[in-house]
Amino acid sequence: MQGAMAAPSVAPVTRQISGRAAPAAVPDPSGPESGQSLAAAVADLPVLDASGRRVLFGALFRERRAVVVFVRHFLCYICKEYVEDLAKIPKSFLQEANVTLIVIGQSSYHHIEPFCKLTGYSHEIYVDPEREIYKRLGMKRGEEIASSGNNIHFIHCDRNRLDHKPINSVLQLVGVQHVDFTSRPSVIHV
Repeated sequence: MQGAMAAPSVAPVTRQISGRAAPAAVPDPSGPESGQSLAAAVADLPVLDASGRRVLFGALFRERRAVVVFVRHFLCYICKEYVEDLAKIPKSFLQEANVTLIVIGQSSYHHIEPFCKLTGYSHEIYVDPEREIYKRLGMKRGEEIASSGNNIHFIHCDRNRLDHKPINSVLQLVGVQHVDFTSRPSVIHV
């Protein structure tokens, strides 16, 4: 995919890419009843922004298409590198596809600003300090979710800490053009 690309008008992706069963299929007594959407199980749970303000999880993607990336924690080196790559996605690419990029971590909101400075990440970021969303969705590691309205169109659950879904694969699912992550500056160690 090169050049500008309009948002595709194809049917939503409704399959899971990893080998693990989708969390929506796992009934949770505190989560959704059978037949409800995955988003309904967690839509009213709060996340915190960098100022500590509560925002309902469902409000993050109720009125817009979003890619939501749940990271294991801000001290995970693999997650840090993944978010550093997410930071390289030009805002213009996301705007062209009418997609919002959101990272959610399992930490205190006080850690958001230092983590963003460390990684260069400037898109939306929140935390779930009590891990309620992680628990309700059955997450043990990082996950990538593509959603819009109250619909979850794609979920990838990492099988291990190195099993992150390639970023361009997730971006392709929501119509964001390919990002070249290979242009890394050379570092000379002395």
